[in-house]
Amino acid sequence: MLLRDGEQLPGIRTLAEELVVSPNTVAKAYSELEHEGLLEMRHGSGAFVCVKRRTRSLADQVQIARRRLRDLIERLREDGLLDEEIRRAFEAELLYPAEMVRKR
Repeated sequence: MLLRDGEQLPGIRTLAEELVVSPNTVAKAYSELEHEGLLEMRHGSGAFVCVKRRTRSLADQVQIARRRLRDLIERLREDGLLDEEIRRAFEAELLYPAEMVRKR
């Protein structure tokens, strides 16, 4: 089943009966989806899919991350590292995070 932005989801009790699960289980799932920005709960109206808002939020997060990376790269260059050295360090950290190295 494909859900579209703005589409209303079944009520908690209705979905719980349909899935043969506890209404608390559905309420918890809806709450988690709302927390993730994929669902909007409207008091008295129900639950609605909000994919576009999540996409916008993700785009904002990526933009912030790129800005932080630019600042970091600039500082590393000021410290005398070459772009290739920065690239290798970044790739090594992605492949082998410091936490994983310590656990070995």
